[in-house]
Amino acid sequence: MIAFNAFLGTLPLPWLDMVALIWFALWWWTYVWYTDRRLTDQPTLSRLTDRFMREWMSRMVTRDNRMVDVNVMRNLTRSSQFFASTTMLILGALVALMGYVEKAAGVLAELPFAQRVSERVWELKVLVLVLIFVYAFFKFSWSIRQFGFCSILVGATDKPPASADEYSLQIDRVSKIVSYANGNFNNGLRAYYFGVAAMSWFLHPILMIVITIGVVYVLHEREFRSKTLAALRDLA
Repeated sequence: MIAFNAFLGTLPLPWLDMVALIWFALWWWTYVWYTDRRLTDQPTLSRLTDRFMREWMSRMVTRDNRMVDVNVMRNLTRSSQFFASTTMLILGALVALMGYVEKAAGVLAELPFAQRVSERVWELKVLVLVLIFVYAFFKFSWSIRQFGFCSILVGATDKPPASADEYSLQIDRVSKIVSYANGNFNNGLRAYYFGVAAMSWFLHPILMIVITIGVVYVLHEREFRSKTLAALRDLA
């Protein structure tokens, strides 16, 4: 027992904060695996969107004028650009916050039910938020590049063939890259959702545990049970 207490004393975080952080990371990883990587035929927003993207590409190769396709690709890219630039602003604010840890910790300590922690623990919590939004930035920026590659492929597509089947390889190639770009955009958005759970950690680790479950519930409802999914499923 003494050895166990000594081990807890060497941890950079109090044991309850460590449990909350592991809980948070485990739920995030599990949800991403459950939604994107598990082998199942259960429909999700991402999978149905991929199906309609392939339909879009099948129609694109039959058009002489592809300004509609270029504009759609531009709108998709703008969404990633908006979140990438917003993420940079958030990162700048978090880095600036590192210089005011003592004041910020003092303000939050006055709130009801807020946990009092050392400045070192506060800095670690800010660092976790920084890592989350760095991850989001990389996802959004890679999504921007992938949408750019898709724009090049759309521009490189030859004049309309007699049948879309003649361009099946081109359709497969562009559809896959658009799907990858959309997947990176989704993962960037998920980082924002889980960032909300990480922010609750500043108040109390138990609150972080509860909010993490709430975030997973909201994401699951939107991905698997939303009205938008039902509408897309009816059209598929």
